[in-house]
Amino acid sequence: MTTPASLAIHETRDRLHELIVIDVRTPGEYAGGHLPGSLNIPLDRIQRALADIRLAADRGDVLIVCASGARSENACRILAENNITAATLSGGTSAWTADGHDLHRPEGAPATWGMERQVRLTAGTVVLLGLLLGLLVHPAFQILSAGIAAGLVFSALTNTCGMAAMLAKLPRNRPDAADLDNTLAALRRR
Repeated sequence: MTTPASLAIHETRDRLHELIVIDVRTPGEYAGGHLPGSLNIPLDRIQRALADIRLAADRGDVLIVCASGARSENACRILAENNITAATLSGGTSAWTADGHDLHRPEGAPATWGMERQVRLTAGTVVLLGLLLGLLVHPAFQILSAGIAAGLVFSALTNTCGMAAMLAKLPRNRPDAADLDNTLAALRRR
């Protein structure tokens, strides 16, 4: 399968006012900071939004954004399978901020952790727990640590993350149905 088209940071900055920007990170990540004017449609909800994204794509260029570019590439592939053309932001919001651009943070938004930080905390906790239980209780507990290590290697090789997919299902990382409906309504108005 081909890699989706990507826009460089400077191209995105210059065209931001004319792009339809969809952020596919979790609602918690989105609330922690997003590109100005972007709408949040989490990757696991993209199928539900296909009709509205198709209508938006008929009116303008669609840019899909995530933290690093991996989830936005997956979203672009899903859209392409449904005959919707979209590009991804090269390097995601991490590259955007590294280039000196600000992310929009709504007033009163709760402090949140990005998905990568959540994955690092969870993986580190399970590895440490496996090692400690392996030393203090029974060596078989070290299988936990080995399982996480294998999962991280697989994640790097396939550019997917099963742990992130599981963490995205936690209530803090899931959109309220009303929030998604409001987002889709806003997308229809663009």
